[in-house]
Amino acid sequence: MNEPERTMLLSVHPRFATAILAGSKTVEVRRQRVAAPPGTPVLLYATAPTKAIVGMARIASVQVATPREVWSASSTRAGISRREYDTYMDGAAQASGLTLEAPVAFETPVPLTALRAGGTFHPPQSYRYLRPDDLQRMSAAAPPTDMPFHAALESMAV
Repeated sequence: MNEPERTMLLSVHPRFATAILAGSKTVEVRRQRVAAPPGTPVLLYATAPTKAIVGMARIASVQVATPREVWSASSTRAGISRREYDTYMDGAAQASGLTLEAPVAFETPVPLTALRAGGTFHPPQSYRYLRPDDLQRMSAAAPPTDMPFHAALESMAV
């Protein structure tokens, strides 16, 4: 029996969320091992000052390797300078490069205040997988007119 598709909630700085949604940043780097199969849907949570779910993408592939190897393979697609990367990866033994595809910006970002109005909601420090009830709360918090958001959530429903 196949495991149902899980949806990842990924916290990113607003400038990186904008670049991912514009298609100019196609690799998101993380300091830890990320094990997510190709096709995994990813909701993008833009951190402060935005504090909202702003769009989605799908994971095309994940490279887990040393920070040097991940940089070598993804430096032109990571949307970050070498200095920023080295500072971020300082002390990390391994890194993950998440190649993202099919970005979709939501017409109306879903703010943290709306997400919390439906119950307890805590954006992750890095990423976490969402439960079906998380997706239901997000759907209730999103404006009913934001068709990209509702279509995305519908495609993620189990």
